[in-house]
Amino acid sequence: MIITEIKENVGYISLNDSSKLNALSAEMDDQIVACLKDFEEKKIRAVVLKASPNRHNVWSSGHDVNELPVGHRDPLGYFDHLEVLLHAIKRFPAPVIAQVHGSVWGGACDLIMCCDMVIADSTATFAMTPTKLGLPYNASGIGHFLNRLHLNNVREMFFTAQPVDAETAEKWGIVNHLTTEEELEGTVEQIIAAILNNSPMAIAIIKEQIRVLVDARPLSPDGFERIQGLRRKVYDSYDYAEGIQSFKEKRKPVFRGE
Repeated sequence: MIITEIKENVGYISLNDSSKLNALSAEMDDQIVACLKDFEEKKIRAVVLKASPNRHNVWSSGHDVNELPVGHRDPLGYFDHLEVLLHAIKRFPAPVIAQVHGSVWGGACDLIMCCDMVIADSTATFAMTPTKLGLPYNASGIGHFLNRLHLNNVREMFFTAQPVDAETAEKWGIVNHLTTEEELEGTVEQIIAAILNNSPMAIAIIKEQIRVLVDARPLSPDGFERIQGLRRKVYDSYDYAEGIQSFKEKRKPVFRGE
């Protein structure tokens, strides 16, 4: 599912399931998490997350929809395989850089939001698509977008589910650096070279401080329970079941708002 490589204390992970457009299946996510654990043991100084080339020009199609529950169960609970992967990236004690060529969909968009930096070329697009499936996205996932983008941009991405092109993504702050296709890899290597000049311990501590401070959002027990109750209304609904079924049948969903 993935191809891994270590070069000069830098770890590279390439998504490599072109048959499913690099969908984030449990098998793929588990392999990435295991790889990150191995990289941590080897004291890797930086990680580059990218995708092997495919004819559809898709970096990743997002959470494997075929692995989502049909209904009456939280589709994105704390121990869902994608959530475990996101936690692993955020807590990895070195910078994780997403090198993006092609389109990024749904849960994969959340994945790059959890990376420390995103370097993309002009082919990149980013779409947050849970509303196309009637899917109640979880609070932590929405928080990843709120931590990075202006509130208006977050609303537009989630409400419209339309792709954001590379230039707009750079303007919004999704992307740190936008390059040409030819310059993408070189730009990533320049960033890595700068990182390797600095103290790995200081970087690790600062990354963890940033994570703790960014996640420090006070929320009352009542507020948390309200969020969970609202999400439950959606994943118990007709619309959610219809969204999943229509995706599997490759047809346009007929939502009823109930």
